[in-house]
Amino acid sequence: MLMPKKTKFRKMQRGRMKGAETRGNRISYGEYGLVALESGWIKSNQIEATRVAMTRYMSRVGKVWIKIFPHKSYTKKPLETRMGKGKGNLEGWVAVVKPGRVMFEIAGVSEAVAREALRLASHKLPIKTKFYTKEALDKEVDARLAGKKVTEAETKVETKQEGGEQ
Repeated sequence: MLMPKKTKFRKMQRGRMKGAETRGNRISYGEYGLVALESGWIKSNQIEATRVAMTRYMSRVGKVWIKIFPHKSYTKKPLETRMGKGKGNLEGWVAVVKPGRVMFEIAGVSEAVAREALRLASHKLPIKTKFYTKEALDKEVDARLAGKKVTEAETKVETKQEGGEQ
């Protein structure tokens, strides 16, 4: 499982997942990506399960980038324990994900294979996600920064037209 090599403190506070992601919201390495539509915690074993699902479907063709890492620890009190007596024991590690975060990227495979691999991966995650191509996501992020609203139909039509010209 993924976990940090070293942290300053073992136990962390929960924090808040308010607002949209401002960094890590573009596809930078691959051609296709899986983007979070809501905020949540992604556990280290869920990240590993998505990696296995993607690589198994792609039959080790192409390349996968995991763009989230579980830096935050979470604790849990034992069952049937009364309130008080301090914070619980360390249970595991989570990655904090906000809407707009690109979590996984794929390159080196066709769009149909990437779409299916990321669909299988999204079933392993506890949050809603969406498949994006690099061009469609760049267009949507640029429009969001400019203050415009891009509809889903516009991005789908443009990606289909680009695929037909090749």
